[in-house]
Amino acid sequence: MNDLLVIRILFIAVLGCAAFFLKPFNLTGPIAAAVGAAAGLGVVVFEIRVKQVSLTRLIGAAIGSVLGIFGAFLISLVLGRAIPGNNTTIPFIELVLLGWMTYCGVIVGAAKGESLNLSAFGGLFGVEKASKSVFKILDTSVIIDGRIADIVETGFVDGTLVIPQFVLRELQLVADSSDSMKRNRGRRGLDVLQRIQKMPQLNIQIFEDDFPNVREVDLKLIELAKVYGSKIVTNDFNLNKVAQLRGVEVLNINDLANALKPVVLPGELMRVFILKEGKEYNQGVAYLDDGTMVVVDNARKMISKTIDVAVTSVLQTTAGKMIFGRFDERTHAVHDKDRPPAREHVTPAASAGA
Repeated sequence: MNDLLVIRILFIAVLGCAAFFLKPFNLTGPIAAAVGAAAGLGVVVFEIRVKQVSLTRLIGAAIGSVLGIFGAFLISLVLGRAIPGNNTTIPFIELVLLGWMTYCGVIVGAAKGESLNLSAFGGLFGVEKASKSVFKILDTSVIIDGRIADIVETGFVDGTLVIPQFVLRELQLVADSSDSMKRNRGRRGLDVLQRIQKMPQLNIQIFEDDFPNVREVDLKLIELAKVYGSKIVTNDFNLNKVAQLRGVEVLNINDLANALKPVVLPGELMRVFILKEGKEYNQGVAYLDDGTMVVVDNARKMISKTIDVAVTSVLQTTAGKMIFGRFDERTHAVHDKDRPPAREHVTPAASAGA
């Protein structure tokens, strides 16, 4: 990145020096140098913007501009024959036509370029397409949630994490809210971003792209994901559904958390800490480290104790899994320790020995 910055500065300096000595438009030396440096700066800004555009859009814009220039040339030939005389009107009309058709060609070509099928070129553009597909766009909710930082730290997430500028603005508004709870959530999100940016193995990019005609941040995220062919990382249920309906891939943190919850089978023994009384008669309730609720029959008298229970069934709900078990004083052990450090599987032999 430092080398690229040096090249850009040298490029601007060379254009400024060339303009200073050549004096275009009969300008004085200092003014010509300023104009040349401004032109170089404009080229650098254009280069930065173009680098963020997908290859299909670039190809579409190039084809559209060429067609626009060719169309303007043909119309100029017709005008030259239809309007005789040598006056300044025809050159002006030709200049307007050239600018208009070139501009329309670039805009329309870039918009329609997304429909190009680059795979038809035998994989010539496959590398660029693959590099775009590894973009993962973070939404506000998943940043505030904070678990994305832990997932990234494990190395399971690769590619480039993209943080849109409009998401940063929304996060800043939440952090500046007069409501203390919202303010704390916003500041937590900013702390999570700072933690992610310090991870050396990760590539973080902030995209300035915005969609002024779209008001809701969720819809802006979907449009941005469509432009870059990217995936959205979220834990928002509604955004998940809307994005899927619009053909955008979503990585839901909640789905990942549910998938990683421990698998238990009926008849298996597990060691749990009975925390409170259940809703039904003689029931006790325990929780695993990941928050999974374990409802245990015959465990009401075992509150604040660690016991071995036999799993009877597992219920999958929209909120996650619920495990049902049964405690038998004759066969299951009661342990002295106050609380288990983690969920433990217990074999029947070990249980009998305890």
